[in-house]
Amino acid sequence: MEKLRARDRIAELTEVLNYHNKRYYQDAEPEISDFEFDQLVLELAQLENEFPEFLDPDSPTQRVGGSITREFIPVVHQTAFLSLANSYSTEDLDEFDERIRKSVNVNFTYAAELKFDGVAIGIIYRNGLLHQAVTRGDGAQGDDVTENVKTIRNIPIRLKGNNWPEELEVRGEIFMPLKSFERLNDSRRAELEDTGYNEDQIAEKLFKNPRNAAAGSLKMQESAEVAKRRLDAFIYLVLGEDPSLEPTHLGRLEQAKNWGLPVSDHKKSCHTLDELMQFINYWEQKRSELPFDIDGIVLKVNELSVQRSLGSTAKSPRWAIAYKYKAERVSTILQKITYQVGRTG
Repeated sequence: MEKLRARDRIAELTEVLNYHNKRYYQDAEPEISDFEFDQLVLELAQLENEFPEFLDPDSPTQRVGGSITREFIPVVHQTAFLSLANSYSTEDLDEFDERIRKSVNVNFTYAAELKFDGVAIGIIYRNGLLHQAVTRGDGAQGDDVTENVKTIRNIPIRLKGNNWPEELEVRGEIFMPLKSFERLNDSRRAELEDTGYNEDQIAEKLFKNPRNAAAGSLKMQESAEVAKRRLDAFIYLVLGEDPSLEPTHLGRLEQAKNWGLPVSDHKKSCHTLDELMQFINYWEQKRSELPFDIDGIVLKVNELSVQRSLGSTAKSPRWAIAYKYKAERVSTILQKITYQVGRTG
């Protein structure tokens, strides 16, 4: 193929694949099969290999992985990952609200968001390009998992527009959607059955829940295998003091969304605890309808100036709290009990 035709076909395939990525990961309304998508990626990869001068850093082919990570390098966080204090009742939230109102003498609002059940991640963009992705770790430092995070298709390698800070750090949650989790366990079951494992052995080796599957996937050494797991992500925090950033938490999330970052639509600005409890109660009833797991709601003071005034303890921000739902309970049938004699009898 001549060079100009290759350039145009690469541009066309890139546009088509980015469109179908959006339909699958952001709109949850795929229009083509996984096989058809993979065939388009293969054609694009072949053209980029033949004409490397047209390979773009945010090409869809960069999502399929291929690098091998022998060791995940520890990285010290520029800003510590703090843990949220937990609450389980209206009384806990009353106390939280009262402490804040005693500490500040200005009007403020709350931002209510879903608490995704996944793995926390910090991502740094430099000049609009994904530079580094680091796990939470112990809060002070985590592991560099950049190559694996690049395979997550709803995390942009290049930000949209040009009005973002020169260096931008965002925090978010990487998780495994329920459909991806089911697909992974179905594939694992088929492999185990082919190997001759019985039902008890298979049940023991299946992934127990999407969160553990996501955490294990993110630390796999082969990024190509991570790509097959079809992880997903939401950004829930934009860090920094750049004057271009909005002065509110929700305003910054809207900026992040405009830059192409994945931001959940399920969030709300609340003025009172009653509004907060309505949001909490609504999602407690509706969480089973979501395509991913949540385990509660996160409440944050929306105004960044008030957040700075409140500050943090050594472990937790004083301006945010997590309302944890009770674990979901279902009935099951005990089919068999197996006894085993231990080492000491």
